[in-house]
Amino acid sequence: MKYTNESVRRQDRLLNEETARSILKQGEYGVLSMQTENCGAYGIPISYAWDEKHSIYAHCAHEGRKLRCIDLCNKVSFCVVGKTTVLPSKFSTEYESIVLCCSAHRGLPADERMKALMLLLEKYSPNDMEKGKKYAENSVEKTEIIRLDIIEWSGKSRTVKG
Repeated sequence: MKYTNESVRRQDRLLNEETARSILKQGEYGVLSMQTENCGAYGIPISYAWDEKHSIYAHCAHEGRKLRCIDLCNKVSFCVVGKTTVLPSKFSTEYESIVLCCSAHRGLPADERMKALMLLLEKYSPNDMEKGKKYAENSVEKTEIIRLDIIEWSGKSRTVKG
């Protein structure tokens, strides 16, 4: 997992890696972008959990467009937007975001799927872990988990002065 801002056009707007990690950890959702069967693009917002190492996990049904796209090409992009503030009188927006280049994997073993569900519970339902674990145990076989292995990522922000 390489954090690099070399390809970011606006070098004056770079995020440091510590802030980028915070956005990845705390982001409410991200947009997963993939190639489609018709050589087009498909982007979809998804809930996710990061293992704080090199992988992001998301859950879905065992079939659907997202999985067909991943089967077609497992090279994907994932974007998380942190804080934003629209500044109407300045015709601008303050923002922070990260973009990750990943390889997507599915058909994971049951123990890794359960680990991913627990990460999602810890992130989205930390006060209901006991109930959530039972729910996860009952649904793990009915749930597909997608693992995004982070290859390279970057971060950018903008703060408007005065």
